[in-house]
Amino acid sequence: MPSITLMGAVDWDRKLFDSLIPLPEGTSYNAYLVRGSEKTALVDTVDPAKLDVLMAQLDTVDHLDYLVAQHAEQDHSGSIPAVLARYPEAILVTNPKAKELLQEHLDIPDDRFRTVADGETLSLGDKTLRFIYLPWVHWPETMGTYIEEDHVLLSCDFLGSHRAQSGVFAERHIVMHGAKRYYAEIMMPFRGFIVKNLDKLTGLQIDMICPSHGPVYKEPAFILDAYREWAGGPPHNKVVIPFISMHGSTLKMVDRLTAALADRGVTVERFDLTTADLGDIAMSLVDAATIVIGTPAVLTGPHPKTIEIAYLAGALRPKTKFVSIIGSFGWGQRIIDVLGGLIAPLKAELLTPVLAKGDPRAADMQAIDALADTIAAKHHEAGLL
Repeated sequence: MPSITLMGAVDWDRKLFDSLIPLPEGTSYNAYLVRGSEKTALVDTVDPAKLDVLMAQLDTVDHLDYLVAQHAEQDHSGSIPAVLARYPEAILVTNPKAKELLQEHLDIPDDRFRTVADGETLSLGDKTLRFIYLPWVHWPETMGTYIEEDHVLLSCDFLGSHRAQSGVFAERHIVMHGAKRYYAEIMMPFRGFIVKNLDKLTGLQIDMICPSHGPVYKEPAFILDAYREWAGGPPHNKVVIPFISMHGSTLKMVDRLTAALADRGVTVERFDLTTADLGDIAMSLVDAATIVIGTPAVLTGPHPKTIEIAYLAGALRPKTKFVSIIGSFGWGQRIIDVLGGLIAPLKAELLTPVLAKGDPRAADMQAIDALADTIAAKHHEAGLL
């Protein structure tokens, strides 16, 4: 689109985000130059590590009237001071909450700012920018920018994906995996806000969505529909079993539960925590009706890797309805107390745990079968099976 130019940088080699989130497909930091008949605006910048790429692109831009900051996180805002230094005439446009954060994090002078209200417009001549507050996707100050004449939404982190690619546009069969992973790892804790923000966009004609990470959606309906399903749709008839087994006892119980659930028509996705990718687990949690954590006891508590996954589930807050715990112990255990506290934020129903002392015996396996019966019945009652 002649009036909108994709700038920013593709980061092919970055493997970890926030020193936490694996990036198997790399990422990108998208900035957008919008040229009107009278004024020019740059929307967002790039991670400081890629500042040289953005600066080279800006060699073609002699004058900048506005720099729009949609989000204060530094993978998008970190290069703002350098851009403002290059263009001393540019006004930094953002909302009051973002202004506060940008001043705290980047020490930007007060006189460089212009703050805008939700729904306020800014004219570039024959192009009009309308600013739309999109709080908690995934920070409180996030906003998007709607270009009214072109029906284009610059959506910031909302609806994005951590994906590096040479092309500009998203192909559904390629981007969906990364988009779901991005939603699971970053957006899922804010499901309620996502639904509200999707509703807020309903009245807009949106012909293209340009996120701050990943490719551009030239046919945006599929990502909007996917977010509605991920955030607001019912869970699926699926049990996620993250587990670890030190001497084989817990593995026997996991195998028994997997088979029993399959016999009862329940889908199972299981993850051995010695090798599993946390992003893959997060994706699986997006639409799981039930989570069953399998763990042995370590010094009476759950295995540390299951503590990590229980904390992750509690922090991500998927729409899970039921949880349980299975595993084994040697001489004592506080497994249920510890894991139960970590998964409490899910507000899911705790189904009777099954813990075996030592190697599971016939009675323990019968209890596993009974747990499978309960899960299948709960799924049926919820209309999932």
